[in-house]
Amino acid sequence: MSAGPLNLAMHGATGRMGARILSLIDEADDLTLTAAIERAEHPRIGGDVGPIVGLGPLGVCLGSAIEPGTPVDVVIDFSVPEASLAIGRWCGEHGVPLVVGTTGFEPAQRTELEQLADRIPILIAANFSKAVNLLFHLVGVAARTLGQSADIEIVERHHRFKKDAPSGTALRLAEVAAEGIQTDRFVHGRHGLVGERPTGEIGLHALRTGDNPGEHTVVFGLMGECLELSHRALNRDGFSRGALDAARYLAGKPPGRYAMEDLLQLGDR
Repeated sequence: MSAGPLNLAMHGATGRMGARILSLIDEADDLTLTAAIERAEHPRIGGDVGPIVGLGPLGVCLGSAIEPGTPVDVVIDFSVPEASLAIGRWCGEHGVPLVVGTTGFEPAQRTELEQLADRIPILIAANFSKAVNLLFHLVGVAARTLGQSADIEIVERHHRFKKDAPSGTALRLAEVAAEGIQTDRFVHGRHGLVGERPTGEIGLHALRTGDNPGEHTVVFGLMGECLELSHRALNRDGFSRGALDAARYLAGKPPGRYAMEDLLQLGDR
């Protein structure tokens, strides 16, 4: 790792998350943008990335790859699964830590990504918000405490442009709840005459509306009472700042798989 500011490469630089992360890097004294990467067919490849994302000139050109000799301490990836794997291979070959916020991986893709932990430090998160990661923890506590006496339903709401459903965050919430009640039965929405709800089932429901940056609610329904744990994003700053905190945390770490839970020191609580 270099002395002075942390050198960051942003992969998926012109997306909604990428653009906001670039803005926050520009504001930070301890961070420097050294590479901004997009798909090769992007119409503005070669131009200064700042104006492309609504900022002033940043002195970094939008490229389709990290140029040889570019100083990079950590890569942050918010792209699509295929592109995420490609930048992951580059990081593995060059020993560069990788923060992954991309969602929608197929199981084989996820396995390939996780195997990079043998060579580099990698932190993969469905959501980088500190509050959402605390929500994961609280959902686990609630599921373990209430057990299968509670009917668990997860409702998520996102902007109309989101490509995957349910969201990666909703899937992680479902996984945490499933671990707590020891089940593997997920139902994605319901339609028709489905009959009485069985015990040990976890329902997931995805809404897509307007420009909503993200809402997640986990409902624990019991006979005579109900517990709801919710998070609502007001904008993308919580996710973007969390991704930068993840990059700061990962820099200089030995190879291995890391999680936001490690950053927040929630493992033993």
